[in-house]
Amino acid sequence: MNLCRLCVALALLLASPVYADALTGEVEKQATNWTAILMFLVFIVGTMGITKWAAKRNTSTADYYTAGGSITGFQNGLAIAGDFMSAASFLGISALVFTSGYDGLIYSIGFLVGWPVILFLMAERLRNLGKFTFSDVASYRLGQTQIRILSACGSLIVVAFYLIAQMVGAGKLIQLLFGLDYLVAVVLVGVLMVMYVMFGGMLATTWVQIIKAVLLLSGASFMAIMVMVAVDFDFSRLFAEAVALHPKQEAIMSPGGLVSDPISAISLGLALMFGTAGLPHILMRFFTVSDAKEARKSVFYATGFIGYFYILTFIIGFGAILLVSTNPAFKDASGAIIGGTNMVAIHLANAVGGNLFLGFISAVAFATILAVVAGLALAGASAVAHDLYACVIKKGKANEEDEMKVTKRTVLALGVLAILLGIAFENQNIAFMVGLAFSVAASCNFPILFLSMYWKDLTTRGALIGGALGLATALILTILSPTVWVDVLGFEQAIFPYKYPALFAMLAAFAGLWLFSVTDRSKTASEERARFFPQFVRSQTGLGASGAVAH
Repeated sequence: MNLCRLCVALALLLASPVYADALTGEVEKQATNWTAILMFLVFIVGTMGITKWAAKRNTSTADYYTAGGSITGFQNGLAIAGDFMSAASFLGISALVFTSGYDGLIYSIGFLVGWPVILFLMAERLRNLGKFTFSDVASYRLGQTQIRILSACGSLIVVAFYLIAQMVGAGKLIQLLFGLDYLVAVVLVGVLMVMYVMFGGMLATTWVQIIKAVLLLSGASFMAIMVMVAVDFDFSRLFAEAVALHPKQEAIMSPGGLVSDPISAISLGLALMFGTAGLPHILMRFFTVSDAKEARKSVFYATGFIGYFYILTFIIGFGAILLVSTNPAFKDASGAIIGGTNMVAIHLANAVGGNLFLGFISAVAFATILAVVAGLALAGASAVAHDLYACVIKKGKANEEDEMKVTKRTVLALGVLAILLGIAFENQNIAFMVGLAFSVAASCNFPILFLSMYWKDLTTRGALIGGALGLATALILTILSPTVWVDVLGFEQAIFPYKYPALFAMLAAFAGLWLFSVTDRSKTASEERARFFPQFVRSQTGLGASGAVAH
């Protein structure tokens, strides 16, 4: 009954033909896209059914956080791809290619190259050492309270930045298609996110991500194929025609338009490469499989799906230059793209497949956002409920019922936070906002996690001070950067001249980790170094040092 009421409400809400234009502020009329509405509702009804099914199987915290370890390697690889191929990937990167050409590959390649790091260095060790969150691994032989608090703070900040990108993408998408006010659209996404995670947990989130990955890969493949059909499958012709049509001409085929100096290029590259290995909602997925072998398979499949997808986004971006920028139907009275450049992939869907395919790809983009925000909310909730409440406040003695209550309250709070952040950062490029999330993940989460598994001399003091230095540096430099200091706060000139702080924050983190660990001569530090060998054995074999199976 509640599901039916929700669907009726959504249908009435989405069918509204009147809206305030985001660019001009004028009230206009827009034809209702009933195809897109129908596909939206089909997806919502289907995923709500999955959520109801999953809710009956969530009988413990293990079921809620990790689906009881019941996900196969292939399923998890597809779910990871669904979680990772976010609105920033589909809408944001295609928009960057549309506006900057070749430089859009910086994001595509950067997002991809982090996966070999996870595959060869982290996947199996994570599965063998952890239980619910990456904090389990980082604090395995170190001080539980200090490391979990720091890791949880890093996780929540990453989740917050990542949520901004998804909420902005969702709001713009629904605003464009249905004439719905941006504020109402963001609230709608926040409500659906809370429902998926609060009731369905990891099992529902996994299947939403799998369905979304299949739909997105199928839709993007069709778009790329139709673009290539338009140029007779000739890449030279695709690029030549794009150069001729683009305002920047030959500049779009040369690097330097998006990132103009070496410091920014290195900083962005480090953030994208190592940030992947510090994303809490991605690392959490390795605990949903049964063993380290399945964890390794997960990364293998995910890398293949994600790599293929980023090839498609590059073709889609150049295809939009050919088929969207030349079509006045996709522009407003001032000549700007309707909905902004973040929506060029949606306009391209209309150009190559008409209203029917526009409805499909719009529903897929919406599903993309919902799948990612669900994973983010679950990661944020687990950081608060498992790391902070159960392991820090209750010292590992919390009962499952109380922990679940904290989890669901946190999900609700994250839903409210996501809505507020989506409103505050409405006009930011969504791929850029994800870049900031990667910067924080690369500066705090990754250094602690990596060295805790590979460097025997790491101590709690070193991890705490080094991680805090990386986190604080990333946050402070982000606030002082042009994106926040100028674009958000309105100052004339940024104090920190670079958009991405990863280079400086990672240097601060690793320097602090090393210096304050090697100078730590305390008894506790000696004990932590002695526990490295038992941890190493378990990370390699899944067994304790005595040979017992580790759980």
